[in-house]
Amino acid sequence: MKDIPLAEITLRKYEKPLNLEKRELVRKICLSLGLLQLGDSRDIIVDILMVLIEANKSKEKLTSDDIGKKVEELRKTYSLDMKGLAESNIRRQLKRLRDYMIIDKTENKYYLSEHSSLKEIFTSSIEKFVIPQIIERIF
Repeated sequence: MKDIPLAEITLRKYEKPLNLEKRELVRKICLSLGLLQLGDSRDIIVDILMVLIEANKSKEKLTSDDIGKKVEELRKTYSLDMKGLAESNIRRQLKRLRDYMIIDKTENKYYLSEHSSLKEIFTSSIEKFVIPQIIERIF
């Protein structure tokens, strides 16, 4: 039997974010959920999540190509490095968000789970489903 986890999650507690710019707030969310590590220079997941949050306002579903284009525009707006924009990396980051049950995929289009808010997604998926199962296996 190999030591391969069935599920894993990293949670970090930060001070309540006040007066943060939108991208910095999404970055804090990614750090809090373990999607991003402190000091990571490759933070493309922040922009992917920002694009999906924005699309969620109009309940829009996006292909990975659409997400890649919007992420590129967003990174230009913030004068950020264009590393990590390869289609394969975009898809890998989307898979990570799916594995965390933050987004869903239907007909090759991605969207926030059930078009819910991040708080609702965390409460219904992570807090009530993932964490109890992990704790049950520990004890």
